[in-house]
Amino acid sequence: MERDSVVQNLALEFVQVTEAAAIAAAGWIGKGDPKAADGAAVTAMRERFKKIDFCGEVVIGEGAKDEAPELFVGETLGCGAALKDEGVDIAVDPLECTNSVAFGRPNAISVIAAGPRGSLYRAADSYMEKIAVGNAAAEVIDLDAPVEDTVYKVAHALGKDTSEVTVAVLDRPRHETLIQEIRRTGARIALFTDGDVAMAIAAALDDSSIDLLMGIGGSTEAVLAAAALSALEGQILCRWKPKDEKHILRLRQAGVTDFNQILTRNDLVRSNEVTFTATGIVSGPLLTGVVVKNKQITTHSLIMTAHPRTMRFIETHHFFSHMV
Repeated sequence: MERDSVVQNLALEFVQVTEAAAIAAAGWIGKGDPKAADGAAVTAMRERFKKIDFCGEVVIGEGAKDEAPELFVGETLGCGAALKDEGVDIAVDPLECTNSVAFGRPNAISVIAAGPRGSLYRAADSYMEKIAVGNAAAEVIDLDAPVEDTVYKVAHALGKDTSEVTVAVLDRPRHETLIQEIRRTGARIALFTDGDVAMAIAAALDDSSIDLLMGIGGSTEAVLAAAALSALEGQILCRWKPKDEKHILRLRQAGVTDFNQILTRNDLVRSNEVTFTATGIVSGPLLTGVVVKNKQITTHSLIMTAHPRTMRFIETHHFFSHMV
């Protein structure tokens, strides 16, 4: 079997992993305990990975920066020999938008990106400055450009007036200046509480109201978004923005020495064989969340591949009497 077809077939199996994590996390929706929700998703994901015949390694994962449960960098996953000699890189966030689940807010997913060994950017979990756009504006963004220039150039690339452009920004105090600069251009702002993976992807979807993502968010989320944007031919630019000395030390220990380097989608994802798999937990712009009704659980998932370029939406009905 060709390597790319093996990786793509694994994406189909990984749906069962993200489904398991999503269902486990959904049991904590609105209960005010983010670490319990995260822990449930991590445990369910780890256990489900053990049932898949592959040999994988986590190269970047979310959790360390928040001192939350995680699948740790360097952890091996899988039970079998598929791709054993070459291995599979895994970027993972069992529960993207932990607070959204804990406090009943929208836009939570469970997500995995996978590819051949060496295909995904390997680093520690910290923070990055980011810009993400779709294909039409992929060539006009510059992380060093003034915010005003970026908004104007994206608007021109999309054939819009700046007043018609919508910029997604994570609602955090650190973005107060960014928000003011965007508003001065006349553009619209879509503030969101958590979930910049989904928002980065939304910026690249033709039927989305989001035109670009700007701001500082997680590094794991940047790699996960880059995997999806590879399938959509979008672009993400990012640069390390560690929040304190502890983060700087963690990144240096992971081999990061240049904090000024601008990383592109092709730096984060170095193969067209990478796949993206996600399952909704709480409904957002990308996926419908977990639905429990009539003695069954319904999950909604998405698989994306860059070669060939595909988006596959999957609705699964899990019947209580048959669930483990």
